[in-house]
Amino acid sequence: MNLRNKYEIPANSVITIAGTVGVGKSTMTNALAKALNFRTSFEKVDTNPYLDKFYADFDRWSFHLQIYFLAERFKEQKRIFEYGGGFIQDRSIYEDTGIFAKMHFEKGTMSKTDYETYTSLFDAMVMTPYFPHPDLLIYLEGSIEDILSRIQERGRPMEQQTPISYWEEMHQRYENWINTFNACPVLRLNINDYDIINHENSVEPVIERISDFLRQTQLLKK
Repeated sequence: MNLRNKYEIPANSVITIAGTVGVGKSTMTNALAKALNFRTSFEKVDTNPYLDKFYADFDRWSFHLQIYFLAERFKEQKRIFEYGGGFIQDRSIYEDTGIFAKMHFEKGTMSKTDYETYTSLFDAMVMTPYFPHPDLLIYLEGSIEDILSRIQERGRPMEQQTPISYWEEMHQRYENWINTFNACPVLRLNINDYDIINHENSVEPVIERISDFLRQTQLLKK
């Protein structure tokens, strides 16, 4: 049975998966898209012309990197709009501005002028008709110990070489961000409450929670 029909998830829904590195956003995106027969939207990393330069020189390339991500995400938002929804989105455009660009500005690796230019561009983008706000943002959360364990398990060289203090700061920034986020309804899922990799059927209780949550938020709007 199609789980989207079983749990009455609207076919034009846009659901965004958010959370810090290591929480399993891509895994959740693929699992939900498969179960609900939705399209996926992933950030483009492999074709990013600034990523390697950025890691070599934060001060020089942070603004360029964030502008590139912003442009790519806006193109994805336009694609979602043109299809009329039915998407699971890996990471939100809100994380770029609320966490990463803000972090570079606060750490001094992005100038005040560049940061103001970036935020002005973001504000202009979200006011266009091509910018469908998500019906739901699913925030994957877990303790810093669990997240560090997952980062260690997947063994990506760049992540292994990154100081633990960076992941601790990123974890805290995500927690601060989500506690004040209000652009759309938020459903929090603890990463210890399911195991999609080893138990594919564990995605169904997640979809049931999504269905209940969407129903409640729609009732509140009436």
